[in-house]
Amino acid sequence: MELSDILAEESVLACTGIKTKTELLEVLSQHAAKVTGVDQQAIFTAISDREALGSTGLGNGIAIPHGKIAGLPAVTALFARLDQPIEFDSIDDLPVDLVMMLLAPVGAGADHLKALARVARLLRTEALVDDLRRTSDPHKIYEMLIQPQAAYAA
Repeated sequence: MELSDILAEESVLACTGIKTKTELLEVLSQHAAKVTGVDQQAIFTAISDREALGSTGLGNGIAIPHGKIAGLPAVTALFARLDQPIEFDSIDDLPVDLVMMLLAPVGAGADHLKALARVARLLRTEALVDDLRRTSDPHKIYEMLIQPQAAYAA
């Protein structure tokens, strides 16, 4: 699975002024509703319910909130780069500034897990993460995210 299969350029956001995890999830849910045609509240509830089980803040300023949504046509990703890191209850207690939200249809177990694994692997690439933090241009961020992973190999 390539990231370009699930992440559209219009789903990459440079967010300013976000102060809380809840505010971020609301903004992402609102944008996801526009992209997918699925109810914003259903998206927010699914993501919030998953966060209640345990934070999806992976550490190093990165989070991958995710959830399964009834009526969603396919696995969908949204990426947000925050201008200021926010508290996210991450495993390393560091605030988060890079967020990849993943949404999957109910029953899409394997595809959902493949997408999570792909994104987690990608966002462990230090050079990519450094580059993502150096730009706020959504087009440039999108290009960085969808290029072959080998471009950032050591």
